[in-house]
Amino acid sequence: MPTLERLRADHAEALLAFERDNRAYFARTVPDRGDAYFAHFADRLRALLAEQEQGSCHFHVVPGAGGGIAARVNLVDVDPADGSAELGYRVAERYAGRGLATAAVREVCRTAAGTYGLRALTAVTHEDHQASRRVLARAGFAEAGRFLLDGRPALRFRRALEGP
Repeated sequence: MPTLERLRADHAEALLAFERDNRAYFARTVPDRGDAYFAHFADRLRALLAEQEQGSCHFHVVPGAGGGIAARVNLVDVDPADGSAELGYRVAERYAGRGLATAAVREVCRTAAGTYGLRALTAVTHEDHQASRRVLARAGFAEAGRFLLDGRPALRFRRALEGP
């Protein structure tokens, strides 16, 4: 089971390296973050930490070898009224295909229910992103709709969470 660490300011250097080192890899399946993300990374991280402090988002990193980051697993758009949030995750290319994404998503589901008191998670992925679809299915998510995302066919998934 991977260790999820709640995002902290001292993750900044490792997180920036994770995003830079995997930028081209991530861009194969999701829209690129753009140059401004990297140029203003410190400001972006401060904003994320402020959102997390307010409780509207929960950001996590999965430590990798040598002090780096192997993955990110985030819960965004937390809705306290219905106890839901949207899941997003990224795994570094060197850790891909080893089951880390599935294990990290399962762990964040436990954390979402037990620590944050959430009752359901949603996730979206492009229809042709087979690896992400497999991760979500293995982690107990069910398909809950189709739509266009960035002009491409996409799927919405949902998973109810069990209490602590």
